[in-house]
Parts: sequence; structure tokens; C-alpha cells
Amino acid sequence: MHIHPKITPIYQTSVFKFEDLNELELYFGEPGSRYLYSRNGNPNSDELAEAVNRLEGGAGAVATGSGMAAIFAAVLTYCVAGDHVLCAADIYGGSAALLNQELERLGIGVTYVPFEDLTANLAPYARPRTRLLLCETISNPLLRVVDLQAAAAAAHALGVKLVVDNTFASPVLTNPLAFGADLVMHSVTKYLAGHSDVTAGAVVARTPEDAARLKQIGTLFGLTLSPMESWLAVRGLKTLRLRMNAHCYNAQAVAELLTQHPAVAEVFYPGLPTHAQHHLASEQGAGRFGGMVSFRLADDSVEAVNRFMRGSQRFPFAPSLAGVDSSSSYPAGTSHRALSEEQRQQLGITAGLVRLSVGIEPVAELLTDIEQALGATSSGNGG
Repeated sequence: MHIHPKITPIYQTSVFKFEDLNELELYFGEPGSRYLYSRNGNPNSDELAEAVNRLEGGAGAVATGSGMAAIFAAVLTYCVAGDHVLCAADIYGGSAALLNQELERLGIGVTYVPFEDLTANLAPYARPRTRLLLCETISNPLLRVVDLQAAAAAAHALGVKLVVDNTFASPVLTNPLAFGADLVMHSVTKYLAGHSDVTAGAVVARTPEDAARLKQIGTLFGLTLSPMESWLAVRGLKTLRLRMNAHCYNAQAVAELLTQHPAVAEVFYPGLPTHAQHHLASEQGAGRFGGMVSFRLADDSVEAVNRFMRGSQRFPFAPSLAGVDSSSSYPAGTSHRALSEEQRQQLGITAGLVRLSVGIEPVAELLTDIEQALGATSSGNGG
């Protein structure tokens, strides 16, 4: 009986059987022809890697156990002890912690580059053994947009690779490889899987050589994603385009409401004409600007943030992002907690900064909820 499932089954197995030693030799002689052990490869994790690779237009990809594992694999693709990394100052706090606490311990140095110097003035930050520049398409949490083509040109002029975290944009909005990036990575946990029920990552390479190196790193460091998580992420990917359209539409409406509310001092969203990189974001995102919105309360205090969070019903405080359900986060106390107060102030991450992950719910419900939550903030009652 021949079974032809439309959906790939879950290969919930750690090991695969061989008929005899001849078949074992075929495994080593014809890479990719069959499976041996799920850390080395599994149909489900391979399906996810191939799907993300196709979306990003790469030469090969690996699926990893988390977004952090993806960043780790990306850095190790190019770096050994004694090498040096340039990193955008506007970066996810976990990425900075990995570079500062673990990779520096392994002999890989890091220098942080202010946003304004990423493209026009990169050379003074480089060293003889600088290997890569790491940045985000849309930065976390202030949603600055990097000119990827200019960043790639600046990096390549120094003989440095460009690694881009494309998590906030997703491949639906932007494909960094098309702008000159060498590696692009995602926290698949976020928009790619999309339902807040998977922890995963992925890295996509521009060249087959880098793709092979990623595969080796994933296997030997044991970064491989499990079959079940891979299967769930692939299922999520099938609605990515529909979800991103809804995220972008709702986020635009939320951002426009926030700009007009007296309880809000400042709004960060690339879709607003007042955003410093609005035109660039429109070009790189094909006229769409993502589902993340950050804002600073006029009462720039922890107490005001608490009142907003207690007052909101549709944006629960859940320190992650990109699920179909909306949520809020507090960068100073979560993603950027490891930074010093001085570092946070320099980046503009103040006590009253709130980050919203705008979901795909009916937009009127979200706007009504924000109105009443901000009313609780400005009136000073707990809502």
C-alpha cells in the first residue's frame, strides 16, 4: 500500500534503521540520501530549514533549537578565538549578552557601533581580525531600520561579512540576502511559527560553503531542532503571508492612535511618516512596516507602565512577540535588563518605554483597549 500524505508526518524518532553495512556506506557516500540520527538531520527539521531558505532566497539553511542558537551558529560560521565582531548598538539584549558574556569568554571580541555609523563610518570600529557585522533589519525595541544595502557595502569594503537578524521584518517584508547580506537569521519562535507555541531558530546562507559550515556547527554543537517543534513551525509558516498582512494593518492603526493620545510622548513605528527611516523602511519592506510598535509614555515612569499593563485586556504583559494574539513587553526590565542604566539611557530605553506586539485580532477591539488602558495611565487609577 502506497501512502502519500499531503502533510509531512512527524518523524518522532531519534535514530533511523539501516538494512546492512552497505546501506550505511551509502549514507556517508551520498550525503542527504537518507537519515541516520536526528541530531544530524530529520525530515521535519530539514523541511523547516528548506522552507525558510526558500523564503529568504538562500543557498541552504539550518533549523536550530532557538533564536539564540541561530545567532550562535551565525557567529561561529565566521569566527574563531581571537576574532572580532562588530555589532549594532541597537540590538536585542540577548544577542548582546551572548556576545558579552559567552563569546568574549571564548576569545571572540565585540565592539558596538552606533546606529548612525553602521553605513557611513564603520571603518574606525574595525580591527585586523574583524570578521562580521551583526545588525537587525528593524531594531529591538526602538524599531530603527538599517539600510541593508549600505551596511553590506560598508562591511564588504572592509572584508567583513554582514549577518542580519530579520526576525522583526520576516521574509514577507524583507529579504536581506537580496540587499547583500551573507547570512540571515530568525527567531522562528516569532513571526515564522507565529502562534507562541514553538521555540526555534533558523539561519540562511548566501553561499553553499557557508550553508555547509552551518550544518556542521548545528550537528556538532547539538543545536538541532526537534521533529515536533519543526512540524509546528512548518504549519505556522503556511499562513505567514496572511498573518503578516494583518499584523502590519493593525500595527499601523495602533501607531496612528498612539500618536494622537495625550498620555503618549513618543511613538516608534516605521510606518509613520515622521519616522526617521520611513522612506527606507517602505522601500525595504515593499510598503509594509511590520507588527511591532513601541511608545514612550508622557509619564516616563514604572508606575505609569504598571497602570497601562493592568488597564489593558488585549495586550497582556508577555515578554516575547509576534504571536497571533497581541501582547506587551517592557524592554528595560526584560530584553535589555542586562544593560546598565547608562547604556539603556543612551539607547533611549527609558522607564516609560513600552513595546507592543500587535496581533491579528479585529483592529477595533485593539484600539478600544488601548484607549481605555491609556486612560487608566493618565488618570492614575489601576483600571
